[in-house]
Amino acid sequence: MKKSLRLSAAVAVAAAASLTLASCGFGGGSGSGDEAGGTTLDLLVPSYSDSTQGLWEDVIEGFEEENPDISVNLEVQSWDNLESVIATKVQGGEAPDIYNGGPFAGFAADGLLYPAEEVVSADTYGDFQESFLANAEVDGTAYALPLIASARALFVNNALLEQAGVAAPPTTWDELLDAATKISALGGGTAGYGMPLGSEEAQAEAAVWLWGGGGTFGDATEITVDDPANLPGAEQIKKMIDAGATQADPGSTDRSPLMDIFIQGKIGMQVGLPPTVGQIEENNPDLDYSIVPIPTQDGSPFTLGVMDQLMAFQNDGDKQDAITKFLDYYYTSDVYVPWVQAEGFLPVTKSGAEALGGEEALAPFLEVLPDAQFYPSTNPQWAATDAAFKALFGQLQTKPAQEVLTEIQAQADAG
Repeated sequence: MKKSLRLSAAVAVAAAASLTLASCGFGGGSGSGDEAGGTTLDLLVPSYSDSTQGLWEDVIEGFEEENPDISVNLEVQSWDNLESVIATKVQGGEAPDIYNGGPFAGFAADGLLYPAEEVVSADTYGDFQESFLANAEVDGTAYALPLIASARALFVNNALLEQAGVAAPPTTWDELLDAATKISALGGGTAGYGMPLGSEEAQAEAAVWLWGGGGTFGDATEITVDDPANLPGAEQIKKMIDAGATQADPGSTDRSPLMDIFIQGKIGMQVGLPPTVGQIEENNPDLDYSIVPIPTQDGSPFTLGVMDQLMAFQNDGDKQDAITKFLDYYYTSDVYVPWVQAEGFLPVTKSGAEALGGEEALAPFLEVLPDAQFYPSTNPQWAATDAAFKALFGQLQTKPAQEVLTEIQAQADAG
């Protein structure tokens, strides 16, 4: 899951972005935009899978049938392009009416977003899980609506553990290091633990280790990457690498291609997401694997929770009622649950969790979700921090741990 940015950062990105972006997609924020006197909503979303566009089109078709005076103009972008596109639109005064992104505090700080309670009914607002809604607040006011959630868990190749003589999945760092070293020693290109420190999602692997040792990235008011509490996790990563317990060159390895190797049966253990279950079913259904909680320094329960949001830009203010109708429609259980289920994520509504409570594949993730910790995404510096992790954290492979943490903190502070 990705991030958005403050308007100030958005301006900088927009200036560097390709000029062709200015002409892509829709032009939001310019009145009702419908010659027939109705309202057109501009919806900008990222692609989570090959099915994303079709799933949104199904939602829109059903909504427009019930609301013939409102049309929805959909634009789907890759995660690689999403930030440049939203930056260009905001800078050009053409922000979408509804945007599916990650961190939102910068947009809220710049006064661009509706408070969440102003664009959904009281019933819809009350259906959100409280912990997720709290994660969408700035100074006690939610400026984004939780969309989907994900938790991390450890995917374990049972056959490789057995071949290496490991009796049970690890629960602590010491057990993980021992098990991963034994699996790597099997040879044949097998790696004990998949360690993705590359730019795709370095911040997530960093959280798994730093938070698993009692560390933190900070909170809504302060970023604390160089806090001494983060050092044990960073040093444990280096210990794993130096012991040969990981794949080769973890500093430049991205999560997605590495998980493909796990699915092929060549990695003993790797932290994964709910959609990984579907990927295994599609690409290697005979893989003998299990899903267990992420090992931590002392074995205490923990998972990294990630939540993407829907946010509504105020623009010229005349679409608030139409936005509310669309969001209320989308979050009804019979619309929202199939969408979340198809994308392989976890629901953020109480009704959604109840509807999917019997799904066996989701059970391990739903079990660890109460212990989830989240990125400090309501801190305006989080976008810069996230970028710093992606650019610098892989240097742990060759640099001292404290030096890397200090460099990330400095880049985060510089914005």
